[in-house]
Amino acid sequence: MSIFDLFKQIETQSGGKPDWLIVGLGNPGLQYENTRHNAGFLTLDTVAKQENTTIQRMKFKGLCGDATLGGQRCLLLKPTTYMNNSGESVVQAMQFYKIPAERMIVIYDDISLAPGKLRIRRKGSAGGHNGIKSIIELTGEDAFLRIKIGVGQKPHKDYNLADWVLSKFTESEMPQMQTAFEHAAECLPLMIQGKTDQAMNLHNA
Repeated sequence: MSIFDLFKQIETQSGGKPDWLIVGLGNPGLQYENTRHNAGFLTLDTVAKQENTTIQRMKFKGLCGDATLGGQRCLLLKPTTYMNNSGESVVQAMQFYKIPAERMIVIYDDISLAPGKLRIRRKGSAGGHNGIKSIIELTGEDAFLRIKIGVGQKPHKDYNLADWVLSKFTESEMPQMQTAFEHAAECLPLMIQGKTDQAMNLHNA
């Protein structure tokens, strides 16, 4: 870490109200590491590594970290409420810092997309995703930015969906998934700067 990066990290973590809330969805615990449902967590881990920061502070029923992205102070949040109750964590952070829905980006898995593909959206329904459903129900908002990360469809129609999203990425899938996490990280500064169309053009499946 350079001296500049060190001072940037100290400045970012020294307090102050974040301008944006960046949420990565997933499930806490070692048994869920590198599972498809944890694509949001894995993306925030990539962001934290790139920004020389950590996401370890317990607050808002989640793990928090700080970063400056696109020139804006951001709170990085990994809810630890388990996926189906993600909204409990998100709504606490939004209310505490008075962050409006239009200044929130949620990153999560999407089984309708091939592994490693991205799809960026400005708003919409939950689309069957329980984490997003919880956020919409508890915040009363659906007009927040999203980055969906493809984790692949079930191997066959009779395969249990919960078993599929809680399965781990295969060794052959991990390189393309890591690329997807990096691409999602690249999208964040653009979206924060109001360049969502540019992010879509670059990375939308």
